[in-house]
Amino acid sequence: MPKVPLRAASAVVLTLAVLNVPVAYADEVTPIPVTVNARAALAAVPETGIGTNHAIWDTHLGSNDTADRLKDAGVKLLRYPGGSYSDIYHWADHTAPGGYVAPNTDFDTFIRGAQRTGAQAMVTANYGTGTAAEAAAWVRYANVTKGYGVKYWEIGNENYGNGHYGADWEADNHADKSPAEYARNLVAYADAMKAVDPTIKIGAVLTTSANWPDGLVGGGDAGTWNKVVLSAAGSKIDFVILHWYPGAFDKANQISDMIYLTRRQIAAYAGPGADRIGIAMTEFNTGTSSGGTNTQPGALAAADAYATLLANGVFSVDWWNVRNGIGNVTQVAGYTDYGDFGLLSSGTCTSDGSVCEPALNTPFAPYYALQMMSKFARPGDQFIRAAATGQPNIATHAVRRANGDLAVLLINTSADTSYPVTIGYSGFSPAAGAPTVLTHTNGAAGITSTTAGSATSRTLPPLSMTTVIVRPATVPTGLPGAPGQPTVSNVTDKTATISWPAATAGTRPIAKYEVHRQNGAINEQLGETTGTSFTVSNLNPGTRYTVNVIARDSGGGASPASLPLTFTTGTPAASSCTVRLTNQADWGNGYVGGIDITNNGAPMNGWTLNFAWPRSWQSLGSGWSAVWTETGSNVKVVNEPSNPSLATGATATIGYVGNYNGPNVLPAVFTLNGTVCTTL
Repeated sequence: MPKVPLRAASAVVLTLAVLNVPVAYADEVTPIPVTVNARAALAAVPETGIGTNHAIWDTHLGSNDTADRLKDAGVKLLRYPGGSYSDIYHWADHTAPGGYVAPNTDFDTFIRGAQRTGAQAMVTANYGTGTAAEAAAWVRYANVTKGYGVKYWEIGNENYGNGHYGADWEADNHADKSPAEYARNLVAYADAMKAVDPTIKIGAVLTTSANWPDGLVGGGDAGTWNKVVLSAAGSKIDFVILHWYPGAFDKANQISDMIYLTRRQIAAYAGPGADRIGIAMTEFNTGTSSGGTNTQPGALAAADAYATLLANGVFSVDWWNVRNGIGNVTQVAGYTDYGDFGLLSSGTCTSDGSVCEPALNTPFAPYYALQMMSKFARPGDQFIRAAATGQPNIATHAVRRANGDLAVLLINTSADTSYPVTIGYSGFSPAAGAPTVLTHTNGAAGITSTTAGSATSRTLPPLSMTTVIVRPATVPTGLPGAPGQPTVSNVTDKTATISWPAATAGTRPIAKYEVHRQNGAINEQLGETTGTSFTVSNLNPGTRYTVNVIARDSGGGASPASLPLTFTTGTPAASSCTVRLTNQADWGNGYVGGIDITNNGAPMNGWTLNFAWPRSWQSLGSGWSAVWTETGSNVKVVNEPSNPSLATGATATIGYVGNYNGPNVLPAVFTLNGTVCTTL
C-alpha cells in the first residue's frame, strides 16, 4: 500500500504527551476502594456504539478475513470512504482525484464486508468536490436500487479545515469557505437526499470543544463554526459529528464537559426539537505520534474513552482506522510500537525496510480494547456510575444488564504497579461464588476468560483492562419498570421542577417516586413524591446536577433508575449586583473575557469580586482595570486603589485572559463583597 494521508491534518496542532507514570512497589500499595452504584444510571448502550473507519486506500477493506476480525471485535458500525478522502471521492466511478484508490475498495465491496461483519454503515458524502445531486444519487443507489438500508449519512468530513481559519487540509471547491456556505449546502444536501429516502439520518460537521478551530470566529462570520452551522441548518439534521485526537492518554476526564458543551450549543442554536439531534464521534484515536498508538497505553486510553463517551450518550465512537500503515517506530512498555493508528496490521515496512509490522491483519492492542468494550457493554445494557477513590491510575466503568447482572470494567494505567481493589456495590447485592472475569494484559494476544476470585476484590496487573461480570444474589421479580426520561422546568438559582412519565407497575402498585442526585458514584436523595413531578429545593447557584428517578412499590421494591437528566441552576433573578461575562475573542486554548459589574445596591467605597474556575485545566493569564490574584482555582479581583467607588447603578468594566487546555466551561457564579450576583 503506498504511503497516503492517514487522516485530517488537524492532528498536527495537537499537544503530544507520552506515558509518564510513577514507579511504586507492591509493598507500598493498599487496596483501592471502587464504588459501583446500580441506581446512578447513565446512558443506555447503543447498537452502533463500537465503530471504526475504513478507507478506500486499503485494498484489504472488503476481505473476509478483515470482516471476520472486526466481527470478533464486536464492531457494529463501519464508516466509509475514509476521513479527508471523503471530500475528494466520487462513488459512481470510484475515483478520488489527487488521492490513491486501492483495488477492491468500491462501495459494494465495502457493504459486503460490513454485512459480513454484522455492522451498520455510515457513509460520508462528498461536500468538498461533490454536489447534492451526487449525494442523492448515492442514496438512491444504496437504499432504493440495492436495498442496502444505509441509515447514517454525513455531509463532509472536517470541512472547517478548508482554509477558512488558516489551516488547509480538507478539499473544498466552493469559492466561499465559510460555515454559512457549508450550512447552506448542508440544507441542500439534506433536502435532496431525504427526497430519495426520508428515513435516512443526516449528520453535520461540528468542531470539538477545546480543539482547533473551536471557539474561533472567522472574518465576516456571525459566530463560531458551530453556532453558524447549527443556527442555519439545525432543523435539517439528525446528528452532529465530532472528531477527537487528544494527543495524550489521560484525557477521558474531559469528555463529560465536551459532550455537555456540544449539547448546550445544539439546544441554543438548532431550534425547536433540538433534543432529537444525536452526537457521533466518527473519528477517535489517541493521536500520540510519540508512541503508544498500537501498544497497550493506547488500548487502555481507547477503552476508557469509548466507555466514557458512550456513557455520556454518544451513539457511536469510531476508531481511526482499521489499517493505517507503519509510522514512527518506538519501544513502549516493553513492546514495539509501529506508530500505526490502525486496529490491524497492514504488514508494511519502513521506507528502508529495517522494521516491518507483523503479518497482515494481526491485531494491535487497541483492537482488544474494542473487543473488551463489546464484551463489557452490550447493546441494551445501561451504564451506571462507578468510581475509584484516591488512585488516578485506576479508571472504572460499569453497566447494568437486563437480566440483573452487573459488569464492571477496571483499567490500570500504571506501567509498574499491580493494584488491589475492593469493589463495593450500592443498590445491588452480588451473588456468592466466583464471577466471570475477562482480562487483557500488556502484550497479550487475546482476552482471557476465567471464573475465579471474588466479586468484591481483585488485583489489577500493570497496564491491564479487566471486566468482572457479577450475578445478583437474588433475581427479584414483579418490580416496577424504570420511570420515563425526566425533564426539567422552572429552573432558578435554588430550585428546579423535575417531571417524568410514570413507571409501569409490577406485581404491587407503585407507592412513590424518589429523585436522586448523582454525586460521583454516590447517590444523594433530593426528595420523594407520590406524583410524577417534584420541585427540588436548596440547590446551589450555577451548579450542574445529574439526577435519576426511581419508583418504589408498596412492598419497598425499587425499580431500575430512569435515564439521567442533567441541568444547571442559574443565579439569583434579583441581586444587589449584576455580572455580565463575555468571551470576546478565543484562539482555542485561551480567550479574552470581559466582565461588566453593575452595582444595584448602595454605593460602594471599595469592592471585591470573587469567582472560581470550574475545571483544573483553566487558569488566569493576566487581568486589567483591577488588581487580580489567583490562588488555586479561586480568583479575586479588587478595585484599583485609585478608583474604589462604585455608585448605585454604576458599572465597572474589567477584563482578563483565561487559559485552558480542555473544554472551556465559563465561570457562572460571581460574588461581589460576599453577595452572589445575578449573572447575565
